[in-house]
Amino acid sequence: MISLAHAQTAAGGPGGDYTSIIMMVAMFAIVWLMMIRPQMKRAKEHKSMVEALQKGDEVITQGGVAGRITKVGENYINVEIAEGKDGPIEVVVQKQAITNLLPKGTLKSL
Repeated sequence: MISLAHAQTAAGGPGGDYTSIIMMVAMFAIVWLMMIRPQMKRAKEHKSMVEALQKGDEVITQGGVAGRITKVGENYINVEIAEGKDGPIEVVVQKQAITNLLPKGTLKSL
């Protein structure tokens, strides 16, 4: 008798296995559409913006420093952040540290 009762509960309902698989696939699709896809899109936009940087562009770094690009290298750029007594004050920044590209003339209005 015990083996009959055990066998009946283990069988489950019709389509029970497929329902759980369909739910897992649906949850993965929702996570992909709401989290992973937008993050990939932002990363692609940032990469194209970084590749298009050129001398004279006005930018903001991850640290919040605003400046004008004076020299563009393969991995680094020089950013003029202020005018000093002996000439412009420049910092060297990794290209990936640039977060925003500002419209021309933005720094003059600050």
